[in-house]
Amino acid sequence: MIIDFKNMEEQILPNFKGGEKAYAVKKFTDDRNMIMYGRLESGASIGLHTHEGNCEMFYIIEGTGKVLMDGEYERVEAGVCHYCPKGHTHSLINDSDSDLVFFAVVAEQK
Repeated sequence: MIIDFKNMEEQILPNFKGGEKAYAVKKFTDDRNMIMYGRLESGASIGLHTHEGNCEMFYIIEGTGKVLMDGEYERVEAGVCHYCPKGHTHSLINDSDSDLVFFAVVAEQK
């Protein structure tokens, strides 16, 4: 199966999960997974949230930022992958002057 993000319409989600500004995303979902191509402009964030029945990983394509993971900050940049296991809490923050672009997968875990 091919998921063609370049031909998908970008959705703008203001204050996603309580974050700052807006999360711009192109996404594919089925009954168990969500696969996303996301973008946070300078100063935008995805709010702090816990993955109760799933896990999430994201791979930074361009830009820099930070993750708040279980109360501790981690720097992220192009080429870095972040993983949030089931039961853990995280947030993604673009504290740079340019866009933070990433590929993310949220996968159901039983």
